[in-house]
Amino acid sequence: MIRKTSLVLLGAATGAALTIMVTQPRIILGASAKAAAADTYRQLNLFGDVFERVRADYVERPDDAKLVEFAINGMLTGLDPHSSYMDPKSFRDMQVQTRGEFGGLGIEVTMEDGLVKVVAPIDDTPAAKAGVMANDVITHLDDEQVQGLTLNQAVEKMRGPVNTKIKLRIMRKGQDKPVEVSITRDIIRVRAVRSRVEDDLAYIRVTQFNEQTTENLKRAITDLANQIPAEKLKGFVLDLRNNPGGLLDQAISVSDAFLERGEIVSTRGRNAEETQRFNARSGDLAKGKPIIVLINGGSASASEIVAGALQDHKRATVIGTRSFGKGSVQTIIPLGSGNGALRLTTARYYTPSGRSIQAKGISPDIEVLQEVPDELKTRADSKGEASLRGHLKADGDEQTGSQSYIPPEPKNDKALNYAFDLLRGAKSHSSFPPTAKTIPN
Repeated sequence: MIRKTSLVLLGAATGAALTIMVTQPRIILGASAKAAAADTYRQLNLFGDVFERVRADYVERPDDAKLVEFAINGMLTGLDPHSSYMDPKSFRDMQVQTRGEFGGLGIEVTMEDGLVKVVAPIDDTPAAKAGVMANDVITHLDDEQVQGLTLNQAVEKMRGPVNTKIKLRIMRKGQDKPVEVSITRDIIRVRAVRSRVEDDLAYIRVTQFNEQTTENLKRAITDLANQIPAEKLKGFVLDLRNNPGGLLDQAISVSDAFLERGEIVSTRGRNAEETQRFNARSGDLAKGKPIIVLINGGSASASEIVAGALQDHKRATVIGTRSFGKGSVQTIIPLGSGNGALRLTTARYYTPSGRSIQAKGISPDIEVLQEVPDELKTRADSKGEASLRGHLKADGDEQTGSQSYIPPEPKNDKALNYAFDLLRGAKSHSSFPPTAKTIPN
């Protein structure tokens, strides 16, 4: 039996990538398996009985299609925080979003305790300009309660025609009363890569991993090389802070841009034969120049793949605070014309040295904490994957909580300036430069 073509997703909120075909062998059931199958059928009969009773006796006539959708969502959200059902519109919206241009507010969100939680606002979008912050909890959309909606339903309500307004009611740590924010929807054109010259250094910020990220990165490196002579360039700062993730293939190709060889990441599912390994091809776009990677509590998933790969291969020194800890892979499985798609957690991913990031995150080589203004201290930390209800358990001890605040002014950004000082030789540390190392294939 051939499973439908599927897409692999790594983002903290939405996204998809890497087309795969999975062939499932015919299974011959033994006695114990037959007994388990019989029990499953009994449970399905129970579901059918409840479904029919609701249809027949509920106080108002229910929509059969909605009942089925609610049941599917209940099954999937009971698995882990990242599995869900997407109706046809949500599936189309997701495909549009991963192309890097979509309509809406400009926030990456997840569901926590039945409410919508902001993972991170996207730079230069209506949400960011309106002051929406990471860890904000959205309780109402235009005075309608979020409680009871699925994540996809809440996202759909936040999207809408350009130049229309929506009011968000937000619970924010440190605020006694809910914060109300009015935001005008706009076309969100995600600029996945930003760069600038810092005299003798090249600064590159990757905000998310969409279909344009690697090409944007290559273009940024070329532009920087044209502005800084090779003999003057002392190194690169790759800023992945508050990057919520995105596409698996983009995480792999961004890592590959700085590696000559070796494994980048492996994904391991329930069965050993489902293990996949992804390796680098020769060609370091940074031409061997030193690299420092910045991460924090808002760096999730695809960001963690890049940081982990460059850290394990000793290609870069990682500075900042421990990352979010989302080490699971979601496969997007189309369910046929007009039926939407299934977002299902199918594997964990591992760094080249075999580390699982799930509910642990990437620990920086050099921890640098920011000075947080008093009014922001209660919301400057990300609780991380380990705090999400129903998350996949870690291999070993779990880690929760990590600082995710980035000062708006670069002069006050301690992690960034520490990176600059290391690259320029104004500071020294045993972790910089890292000792060259290649992880075996």
